[in-house]
Amino acid sequence: MLFHFAKNIAFTKLVKCDDRQREYNFRKLPSADGNLFHADVSDDRGNRIIFKMQKEAGGQWAIIDPTLPQWIKNAEPQLHDVIEEGIHASQD
Repeated sequence: MLFHFAKNIAFTKLVKCDDRQREYNFRKLPSADGNLFHADVSDDRGNRIIFKMQKEAGGQWAIIDPTLPQWIKNAEPQLHDVIEEGIHASQD
């Protein structure tokens, strides 16, 4: 019998965007290619906004859901950097 174990990657990071610092939570989702992250963040009222980010062909992490608030879309470049940093930290 063959078992496949996948390393669980989850981390939290503070990201500043639009003059606000917010706490984003990330968790790598099990997928065939391993290029999918679940992310969530609180808005100004404390409501959790949940979305997914997928690695595109060019190597950039992009937000999948187009209906998110603009302040999350504006943070996409910073979120890419945070995910890459989290992946590399988990490999050490």
